[in-house]
Amino acid sequence: MHALIAKDSTKQFGKFAVVGLISLAVEYTALLYLVEVVHLGVLPSTTISFIASIIVNYVLSMRFVFEHRDDISRKREFTIFAILSAIGLALNDFYMFVGVSMLNIGYQAMKLISTFLVTWYNFFSRRKFLSNQS
Repeated sequence: MHALIAKDSTKQFGKFAVVGLISLAVEYTALLYLVEVVHLGVLPSTTISFIASIIVNYVLSMRFVFEHRDDISRKREFTIFAILSAIGLALNDFYMFVGVSMLNIGYQAMKLISTFLVTWYNFFSRRKFLSNQS
């Protein structure tokens, strides 16, 4: 039984990773565009691109990764997703600020580091609050 749960978790995380890579592509492309073409600052660009990726991530996650819980409405589901994502955004912006402004890491590299760190929070919080598989 324990092995079956571990296998399901691994499969679910694999789907989560694919959705995350798609969301990262949206976010990273938007970030580069906003900074390099629009000449918007790194932190506002980080926030805007993160929000764009959240929308993509919500649609794909709830369709392919997490099973809808029958005990919550879609409105509440999205509200929970948005709250968890806002916390992820705060973590993302914090890591970006510290990495770029204080540690002088290039924003492109720091975005990848930040994404790696926030991914773990996103998976486990969404699994706990949004999935029948928690």
